[in-house]
Amino acid sequence: MMNSLSGRFLILTTVFVMLAEILIFVPSVARYREDYLLSRLERAQIASLALLADDMIGSELEEELLTNAEVFNVVLLRDEVRQLVLSSPIPAPIHATYDLREAGAFELIRDAMMDLVATEDRVIRVIGEPVREGGLLIEITMPTGPLRAAMIDYGIRILILSAIISVVTALLLFLAVRRFLVKPIKGVVEAVQSYAAAPEDARRIITPSAGVTELRDAEVALRAMQTQLTASLKQKERLAQLGSAVAKVSHDLRNVLTTAQLFTDRIEASDDPTVRRMVPKLVGSISRAVALCESTLAFGRAEEPPPALTHVMLAGIVHDVMDGERLAAAGQDISFAEDVPPGMTLRADPEQLYRILSNMVRNARQAIAVSHRPGEIAVIATEDDDAWRIVVSDTGPGLPPKAREHLFTPFQGGTRKGGTGLGLAIAAELVRGHGGTLRLVESGPGGTSFEIRLPKSLVSAAAEA
Repeated sequence: MMNSLSGRFLILTTVFVMLAEILIFVPSVARYREDYLLSRLERAQIASLALLADDMIGSELEEELLTNAEVFNVVLLRDEVRQLVLSSPIPAPIHATYDLREAGAFELIRDAMMDLVATEDRVIRVIGEPVREGGLLIEITMPTGPLRAAMIDYGIRILILSAIISVVTALLLFLAVRRFLVKPIKGVVEAVQSYAAAPEDARRIITPSAGVTELRDAEVALRAMQTQLTASLKQKERLAQLGSAVAKVSHDLRNVLTTAQLFTDRIEASDDPTVRRMVPKLVGSISRAVALCESTLAFGRAEEPPPALTHVMLAGIVHDVMDGERLAAAGQDISFAEDVPPGMTLRADPEQLYRILSNMVRNARQAIAVSHRPGEIAVIATEDDDAWRIVVSDTGPGLPPKAREHLFTPFQGGTRKGGTGLGLAIAAELVRGHGGTLRLVESGPGGTSFEIRLPKSLVSAAAEA
């Protein structure tokens, strides 16, 4: 109970209200003391007027007037004449004199606290102004015992009332906090727990209902997070199912391609010059397809396998990629340009480099084909002391905004209608495996350019750590 939000709020409210009442208590007691002294001055003035009206009042009646006024002596200043009107023996010397005519708030509070803490009965002199213009000044001597007793009684009543107000206020605030804060917070906690049990169930997404603005903002933010997380989980589930299906298809396709590879071995023995010229390309294509199927199966078990780095001639790989895309672009007004130094050798996995360039050139060809306009695809390679750079550019219509936002994200970065966005995602992953980077240089109505950067330096495992 005390560790809960409402319990702690109840304790703090009670403490703060009591503190406020204590701050009010001190000036209240000082005000009560001032009223008490003023009332004694008024009683003393009334008693003195009775004596002035009849000079024949006896000593017994005079003593009774002083007793009723609870004072020892009464002095009036009238017509510049100071007159002792009523008097009786004073049991002790006068301890202090208090002039109420010009007393400030701080002085009244100080004197009240001193009278309250003093335990012995003292005699004090009090000076004030007579009421109803009964003179210029009135002065009395009186004991502090009855004054202190009255102040203690008043203080106890104030403290009891303060305690009752504190308890009632704290209880009301406790109920209000439970109704307007604790209950909605518990609702949010229960919604989070329910969603955590089955995050893929969209029915468990919280519905904002809090009346407090801050809590409602928290519920709205939680709903947005849950909605995004549920969508991500569903997408990952679909990707997992798709990966399983692709692995199965790749397994069967590998078997088919292996059989086709056996047939190509026999075709190589043909005497037809055209057939003999086409067989190497057919064998290379089937071999790459088999390797791709095997890589897909490996990807289904883990991530993309690390590249087997060797020194390869870039021109031959680029030429094979361009030849394949020229065949695919037959009947389309698309030209292909290769600007690769003949002797340029770089360090890469030849199969993975072929896949990188093939995916990127294919994307460029498809982008130009969709525009139904003539176009050109160019592959330009350069190198410096730090890296090899390969730029793949086209004169297509440029990337749409959605593709730029999710450029290398599978199934979200498609550059054309119906595209999956896998080409660039696969290319980027393979380039990262080589320690390089794939970035978009520019894209607009005039075309698109990507740059592949492969570093020449080797990074050891110790350096990476």
